[in-house]
Amino acid sequence: MKTSAEITQIDEMLLRLPEKRIHEVRDYVGYLLEKERRHNAFVARALKSEQDHDTVTCNSPEEFMRAIENAEDDDDQA
Repeated sequence: MKTSAEITQIDEMLLRLPEKRIHEVRDYVGYLLEKERRHNAFVARALKSEQDHDTVTCNSPEEFMRAIENAEDDDDQA
């Protein structure tokens, strides 16, 4: 949970850093945001798949791979 005190503390620390380090912090925060976005997307897909009770029975790894390749993509349904 973000509190204004935590944000103020971070702001004060950033003011003491040289410009090069501020760019590194910005890049790292961008990395963390992308990682969080990807994690949230994964969780959403996992929760959706738990609610979707469709199952496919495969008798071999090859059948399994074909089922994956032939499955509708979420982007295709939009």
